[in-house]
Amino acid sequence: MVRMPSDTPPAVRRPFTPADFQLVLLRRMADHNPDLVDDARHDLGASLQDMREANKRWQAMIRSPRGRGAAARYRSVLGTPESQASRRIGDLDCEALVWPLPLWPDLRFEVLIAPNGAVWNEWLVRAPGAPAPALRTLDDLTPWSCTVDEVALAFAPAQPLEGSAPTRWGLAFAAPDGTGVRREVAAEFTWGLLQRTALRG
Repeated sequence: MVRMPSDTPPAVRRPFTPADFQLVLLRRMADHNPDLVDDARHDLGASLQDMREANKRWQAMIRSPRGRGAAARYRSVLGTPESQASRRIGDLDCEALVWPLPLWPDLRFEVLIAPNGAVWNEWLVRAPGAPAPALRTLDDLTPWSCTVDEVALAFAPAQPLEGSAPTRWGLAFAAPDGTGVRREVAAEFTWGLLQRTALRG
């Protein structure tokens, strides 16, 4: 049987956009704060299916044997970094690439790249010049209000805890509650942004 040529061009997969990437970040946060994620998703004009599909495509990009390196992948999705600077963290010299994300205008997405090109860290940090939150008591530690380094600085000394999944971090520290009584606390972060706290012991 002879097939007649079709005038319809083959479907072209649309590029992975910054909005898609923000959906990937939200997908990881949905386990802890589904209401905040739903509001943010609506701000992006995206459905639950859009969020699932964005996450699926991102995972496929990461795992593809023909995929780009991590730094090139972020550049292809988020564009030219807002800033790029050398940074020394402990004994590690790395390159810090930073991008703005519309969902969190006071934050930036930071990727730290080791000399061999491997990604050492990737998370949300406070934007330069943006006001930092006042963190004094447990009541100030509300979801999405602060980043890992802000909590570690406000309630030093804080001890790192193993995250429950990739892109998640934990901190253990002591902080006063609303009555001034110091409590032992564990905080969990996703992509560097606070998700929840719990009393320890």
